[in-house]
Amino acid sequence: MSAPVFLITPPFTQLNTPYPATAYLKGFLNTKNIPAYQADLGIEVTLALFSQKGLSDLFAHIAVMVSEVSENAKRIIALRDDYVQTIDPVIHFLQGKDPTLAHLICTRNYLPEASRFSQLGDLQQAFGSMGMQDKAKHLATMYLEDISDLIGECVDPHFGFSRYAERLGRSANSFDELYITLRNEPTFIDKITIEILQKRMEQVQPALVAFSVPFPGNLYSAFRCAQYIKQHWPHVKLAMGGGFPNTELRSVSDARVFEFFDYITLDDGEAPIENLVLHLRGEKKLEELKRTFTLVNGQVMYINNTSCADYKQGQVGTPDYSDFLLNDYISAIEVVNPMHSLWSDGRWNKLTMAHGCYWGKCTFCDISLDYIRLYEPLTAQLLCDRMEEMIVQTGQTGFHFVDEAAPPALMRALALEIIKRKLNVTWWTNVRFEKSFTRDLCLLLRASGCIAVSGGLEVASDRLLGLIQKGITLAQVAKVNKHFTEAGIMVHAYLMYGFPTQTVQEMIDSLEMVRQMFQAGILQSAFWHRFTMTAHSPVGLEPQKYGVKKMNELIGTFANNDIEYTDTSGVDYDSFSFGLKKSLLNYMHSTCFDYPLQKWFDFKLPKTTVPPDFIVKALEEDEYATAKSHAKVIYLGTPPAIEITTKSKKGATWEVASLDFQSRSQRFNIKTEPEQGKWLAAILKQVSVNNTKTYTLQEVKESYEAAGLEDFDLFWDNKPINTLYKTGLLIL
Repeated sequence: MSAPVFLITPPFTQLNTPYPATAYLKGFLNTKNIPAYQADLGIEVTLALFSQKGLSDLFAHIAVMVSEVSENAKRIIALRDDYVQTIDPVIHFLQGKDPTLAHLICTRNYLPEASRFSQLGDLQQAFGSMGMQDKAKHLATMYLEDISDLIGECVDPHFGFSRYAERLGRSANSFDELYITLRNEPTFIDKITIEILQKRMEQVQPALVAFSVPFPGNLYSAFRCAQYIKQHWPHVKLAMGGGFPNTELRSVSDARVFEFFDYITLDDGEAPIENLVLHLRGEKKLEELKRTFTLVNGQVMYINNTSCADYKQGQVGTPDYSDFLLNDYISAIEVVNPMHSLWSDGRWNKLTMAHGCYWGKCTFCDISLDYIRLYEPLTAQLLCDRMEEMIVQTGQTGFHFVDEAAPPALMRALALEIIKRKLNVTWWTNVRFEKSFTRDLCLLLRASGCIAVSGGLEVASDRLLGLIQKGITLAQVAKVNKHFTEAGIMVHAYLMYGFPTQTVQEMIDSLEMVRQMFQAGILQSAFWHRFTMTAHSPVGLEPQKYGVKKMNELIGTFANNDIEYTDTSGVDYDSFSFGLKKSLLNYMHSTCFDYPLQKWFDFKLPKTTVPPDFIVKALEEDEYATAKSHAKVIYLGTPPAIEITTKSKKGATWEVASLDFQSRSQRFNIKTEPEQGKWLAAILKQVSVNNTKTYTLQEVKESYEAAGLEDFDLFWDNKPINTLYKTGLLIL
């Protein structure tokens, strides 16, 4: 097989940046000299649809095919000329190609407005008088959402920018519904997708097309594209991998699935796709495939050559973003919240610090699966090497580390390496809110370019956090979030409701905890998720331990991950959904903190048992702890200017050392005894982050004592030294 491998992400994922799976695989295939081409059909279909031609065709289709529509759709259709006229300029603006259009968009008489604009809050409060670019992005996003609503109502009920046909993929134990849908005529969106796919197939002329399907929302389009390729390029082999098959299709047995795909691979994709390519070249036998489903004599067979080892993370190469239309991605702001907008605004290069999860205990998580269970961190040096390569390739310095949970020790090492290499980067990642994130570590992370973290607060109840085995407490989370926030790092929390045995009282107490964290300013963004029991989590594997019972023990022939169950608590968790999300939206806009929690719900609830000052008191608790002797002492600042001056009072004279520190934003001065000041100025040069050698606190103490100075602990643990963290003196 000398023809290239064609790696495809089907519609739709993010519009602001490519989903990284195919970039990871292409980077790996580069190391094996296997030619590969990749495409994100999601952005290509979006750009074709949201264009003058696309909207003209859309309105013409609706005029012919649709008779009765809602009042909102009638308004959009009546303003069709305004939409067609403005769509290209708006897309160019959201691509960053015409920033001056923001002035026109913000006048509020340029874009046609439908129902989405009725949701707008106080834009002046949200964006101020000068946040014009973000304000215009938000208005333009509402404009696109209005068009999306029209498509969903009149053309394709499954349409959504990142959730296309998700219902057909989520928990589809039977392939029947999807199979029947695929036998229908292609939809309006399908035809756009197929037209683009045809051009790409003619351009690439692949021997193998590999679809990465990360989410349920990508599944339908993947099958529709595969169906078209099978019909028009029957000699081309088709494979599917990615997050959806990794979790949902681990026991697929329906032979009809293989009318569309020849192979389905599981978990890490590098070894499976390499073996598949070699098999198609005739260099490996069928039984040598790695973690691959295929059809053999009409029966679905799972082949896993266990003698073939997976690749270490240091061997898989740097993600390759070539072929993507990197300059054409769309930045959007749906929710007016700086942290929340990171998922949709800006182009982010995606990287992973470590394979798997270093914690690996959460009982709601699929910790039995290898992609989480097998933990393998990279080195800070290799990560920075890859970052530098990607900056050269993409021209972008923003990085989103898409870890299950980034390990604090590696984050520290990465931050130091970034600073030492003087890289100008912006980055964010997912973490566990654990006590390792001290004030000084958070300051170091911020100095290296970290702007935000997201992490699982989950149930916001200490009892349930223990049941989940999260390994954190609410008071601890509050302190850690304070460290992040005071360092200038935004915090997003993943929240969960409906975990087994959660009571109504715990539901309302969790909301109160969240309210207090937002009010205290230590949480900037969050999202409530309904608990789902999955087959590969401890709850799914041993439901009786968590007070739940599976409703159906039968294993389906298609997707098997989400499990229907009954909860012995008897709580109607779904009834809380609207109130939880509505309250949270207000808290993210810094409003309604004084509303009683009952106000968010239309049914009677008990009062919270959480003291109104629980979080405030947790933050006020003394955090003083003596630093361990093996802790690293790092200085990020510039050397201070030292001056010895003579003071006199009532005939007595003495010398004082004045050390003047200059940072980017302020000047800072401390005074010490002369010998201590001289030693301090010298030791700051030694522990500078720019030096190769690092010093422990014990070595710093020994240096102090070697200079003939007395009582190191008294000097180090009191003013002025314990205020020097503001100038970059950190203990890590």
